[in-house]
Amino acid sequence: MTPPQAERKVIGYGSGGPMYEDEIERSSRKSTIRLSLMAIADAQGDADAFIAQYDAKTRKVPKIAAEIAGRLLIAGRTDEALTLLDAAEHGRRSDFGFPDFAWDDARIEVLEVLRREAEAQEMRWSCFERALSADHLRAYLKHLPDFDDVEAEERALDFALRFNNPHRALYFLIEWPALEHAAKLITKRAEEIDGNHYEVLTTAAQALAGKYPLAATLLLRAMIDFTMTKARASRYKHAARHFLECASLAGQIGDFATAETHDTYAARLRREHGKKAGFWGLIS
Repeated sequence: MTPPQAERKVIGYGSGGPMYEDEIERSSRKSTIRLSLMAIADAQGDADAFIAQYDAKTRKVPKIAAEIAGRLLIAGRTDEALTLLDAAEHGRRSDFGFPDFAWDDARIEVLEVLRREAEAQEMRWSCFERALSADHLRAYLKHLPDFDDVEAEERALDFALRFNNPHRALYFLIEWPALEHAAKLITKRAEEIDGNHYEVLTTAAQALAGKYPLAATLLLRAMIDFTMTKARASRYKHAARHFLECASLAGQIGDFATAETHDTYAARLRREHGKKAGFWGLIS
């Protein structure tokens, strides 16, 4: 029995209004019971009992559909698994991070069981194109005939150079690894590099410094410029280290092409940010 609203304890507020303690407790109990029934269904190999824990609407959630499809595959109900997956509302939203490929991977697995390899390959390539997924590209290349994989890999690396998110592309090219392509990406799209992505840029600069000092320098400068322009005093120590690394790499660069030489860059930095004593005090 639900107590009168005036006596109910509010423990928070959500988009739908106040969240009452008794409602949270009931929801928690229901969730625990459902999880227990799902575990029992898995233990018994009962796909239908597992599916029964989700209503029709929830079964259209991509990740849930993927979970159910896995149970149907184990039960040998491959056609049902494909029908369920195709009924799911699978969005194709991408971001810099790593999208959830649960639905895609489940469908690829189903297509393989059905011996529809061409469609499985199309999906692997689509996943790669969507977010430069290295795992899907490796799987795609693995399923190609001998020697075709070399041409396909080059096509993939060229695609990465044109990818709409240069930071995601850089991450992929460094991790693959394809350092020559990474250097090419940086020199061609230097103006698109955001120095705030220091996790990616720092790792990339370290990987490229030995063989591609100009590309490494451009990444280091991007981080320095961001720090100085935004006056991020907490990053001055890192920016100073990057500046000294640029000075060290300058001697290895035979041709700066359209980029500023180190001396020119240093003079401009001093001219534009000479009053930031916290930074310049570290350059000595």
